[in-house]
Amino acid sequence: QVQLMESGGGLVRPGGSLRLSCAASGNIYSIGVMKWYRQAPGKQREFVNRIFSDGGTYYTDSVKGRFTISRDDAKNTGYLQMTSLKPEDTTVYSCSAMIRGGGDSEYVKSWGEGTQDTVSS
Repeated sequence: QVQLMESGGGLVRPGGSLRLSCAASGNIYSIGVMKWYRQAPGKQREFVNRIFSDGGTYYTDSVKGRFTISRDDAKNTGYLQMTSLKPEDTTVYSCSAMIRGGGDSEYVKSWGEGTQDTVSS
């Protein structure tokens, strides 16, 4: 069974940077769109950005110019480069991806469990 796992979260000062990874593992045939979300305690999950298999991207307004989504299909990994971080960016970041397993005929959506990003002095 394919799995996603986020990593790279941690504590960073305001204005600093973090690079999150979203690694897919298992018997993977291909990965379609990958997305990043964030969800603070007691808050609704918020869409951050997405990247399609052809490299096309879309960002929510609050992170435009600061966050960059990318992917390395050879490593079955997506990335979220976050710069100019603000305290408001503090939350758990989760990735999702449409993944087709090696023995499957269709894509299914997979979720990681999230990684904590804390922006604080």
